[in-house]
Formats: sequence, structure tokens, C-alpha cells
Amino acid sequence: MHKPQRAPASQPGGKQLVDRGKRVLALEAAAVQRLAETLGPAFARAIEILAGAKGRVIVSGLGKSGLIARKIAATFTSTGTPATFLHPVDSLHGDLGIVTRDDVAIVLSKSGASDELFGLVSQLKRLGVPIIALTGDADSPLGRQATVVLDASVGEEACPETLAPTASTTVALALGDALAVTLLEVKGFRREDFAALHPGGVLGRKLLLRVADVMLTQDIPILTPDRPMRECVVLLAEKRGTVAVVEKGKGTLAGVVTSGDLTRLMERTDKFLDMPVGDVMTRTPKTTTGEELASAAVSLMERHGIMALPVLDGDKQVVGIVHLHDLMKAGAV
Repeated sequence: MHKPQRAPASQPGGKQLVDRGKRVLALEAAAVQRLAETLGPAFARAIEILAGAKGRVIVSGLGKSGLIARKIAATFTSTGTPATFLHPVDSLHGDLGIVTRDDVAIVLSKSGASDELFGLVSQLKRLGVPIIALTGDADSPLGRQATVVLDASVGEEACPETLAPTASTTVALALGDALAVTLLEVKGFRREDFAALHPGGVLGRKLLLRVADVMLTQDIPILTPDRPMRECVVLLAEKRGTVAVVEKGKGTLAGVVTSGDLTRLMERTDKFLDMPVGDVMTRTPKTTTGEELASAAVSLMERHGIMALPVLDGDKQVVGIVHLHDLMKAGAV
């Protein structure tokens, strides 16, 4: 006897697929928005505990919460707070040895009732380690044992039939980011500190690159204010430069003459070759220092539409010149 064949399920069209994706994003965005609106004193207390800890941040969770916990630990570490992920089961088989009494723990669990967590929680309590719980149930066993409870509950998961945590893991991740970023601000963690921890990354290289690493210190077009403009024209042509530095004493900056200055001068008069450089130069040019971030020098040039900057030392003496194309070639932008 043949079984009746089922009609093939109709496949949703493109618009339906897009609408389903939008629904997921809307649900998760709403969950994070609710988190922002309900964040309160418990969050401040958690930051105080984290800021006061002498040791590391131990982050733990099971399953999908464990994956989010790993990301939170990585975010803390990359923003100046040493952290490590500890699997709650492995902690009971030797890995608890990484925990000290100076540490603080962040434990993630949507239900707050996972049996596998409580061996670790019990050991953390024995060591006197403060526990910050990120859970959807403040009255759960985890919530009752925690030093501070941060509400990570959601009204609805984005996954149909709640087959997999979706909105709840997004909320937990966002809450972890909020903790890490607030803590770095409390600690005064700077862009330069971030760069020092990420020397191999594009951002790290950009933040570590200084003007001194790129500037030219030799073969710079230099004139004094009394020299005729014909010498300036020759210098700019020979050096293939966009700016000539004018010094009123040995190393003391008096001004600059740019190729733009020269173009505008030629449009006004054809009798400029005998004019003193001092009559043409810009007397208050934009400058930088060797210790300035290369990216900051680029920003200054872009804001003012200039192609090169004199580089001054602490005594305001000219020590070099930096060109926009060299900064771009070095990866400052």
C-alpha cells in the first residue's frame, strides 16, 4: 500500500525572507533597548567590584552562554583588564587552580539553574571571590548566590519555539561590552594603551605610528626671509616639494611658503621673483611634533587642506617636515 505523498512545502519568497530577518533584528534590538532602560545601581556596583579587584576577571558559562563568556573575557583583556574564560566543569577537574582570592568572577546563565555551574559557584564562594551574575532570573540559585545580579532577561527569543538562545545571548554580550567599556573609562585606558596591546593589528599600527617615524629630516627646502622668491621656486622644483620652510634663525621657524602660495602669487603678479620670501610666506603655519600620532597629523592636514607640516621639537626648533603622501603610504589613514 503506497503512502500518500506530501505536497512539497512552498518556499517563502524574497520579501518574506527579508521580513523574517528584520523580525529577528527588531526583537534583538528591542531586547538590548530594554536592557539599556532598566540598567541601574547593580551595574554601578559591578563596576566598583571590577575596578577594585587586584587579580583577574574569571568569566564562565555553559553552552551558548560559555561562548558569550569567552568573547566577554577577550574584550576585557583587550581593553586593559586581564581576564580568562573558565569552563565550569573543567574547573572541578584541576582548572580551578587559576583562580585566586584577588579575582572577581562573572558567571553567565540564562536560567541561573544549570547544575553544572554550582560546583564552580561553590568553590568561588569558598575562596571569597565576588560573583557578578548575568542571568535572566535574579531569584535563581545562581542569582541568590551572587554578590551582584545583572538582569539579562528577555521577553522573547528571536528563534521560533525558543529552540536556541538568540535575544538572550545578544543581551548578555551587550551587557558584557557595557561592563568592559565602562571599566576602561573608569581606569583611564587610552587609545595608546589599546595600541600597545594590539601591535599586530591595523588599528594598533595606526595608533603606534608617530610623526617621527615618517618625517623627513634631510634635504628639506630651507630659506631665510630675506632671500628672493626665485630661490624658493628653484628649491621647490629641485626638491619636488610642496612646502619650503623659512627660518629666521638657526632652526627657528619664521613661516612657510607652499606651492599653493606660489600659484596664488603668480596669478596676482608676474614680478615676484625678486620679492623677499618674508613678504610671501605664511607666518603662522600649522605645525606638529615628532611625538604626535601620525593619524592626528593627517587629520590636521585634512581639516586645513594642506599637504605638509613642519615638525618642531620641544624648543620650537624645526627638526623635519612630514608630507601627507608619506603618512598615507605608511598607513596612518
